Amino acid sequence: MVFAEWLGQLRHQAAYRGAVLLPQYQFFCRGLRFLPHRHVLVARIIGRQFLRSGTYLAANYRAACRVRSAPDFISKISVVAEEADETLFWFELLVEAELIKVNLVRSLMKKCEELLKIFPASLATAKRNR
Repeated sequence: MVFAEWLGQLRHQAAYRGAVLLPQYQFFCRGLRFLPHRHVLVARIIGRQFLRSGTYLAANYRAACRVRSAPDFISKISVVAEEADETLFWFELLVEAELIKVNLVRSLMKKCEELLKIFPASLATAKRNR
């Protein structure tokens, strides 16, 4: 399995939640410290994933604001919630792997955590009012 595929699988496992780290996640973060040019390769790969999830979040939120029906809204806001979670995952991975300092992204991570509370609540409300 290539590195990018493994990262993709790891992402779907929601590896990091609070103080709980899956063994694969810990292994990945520790293993990175032994790669000679880890910052270049890994930062590029994770940076692309982060950029993709962050832009999908924004694009789908915009689409959710312009939908014509409740089922369409539910579908779009579900994607937004997933992308917000994935974006936070990439933030956490960048910090845990020591590719970026937490003080540089703390406020953005906090905002992402806030969005992770808002979007699922909006989704639940939309489902209830359907």
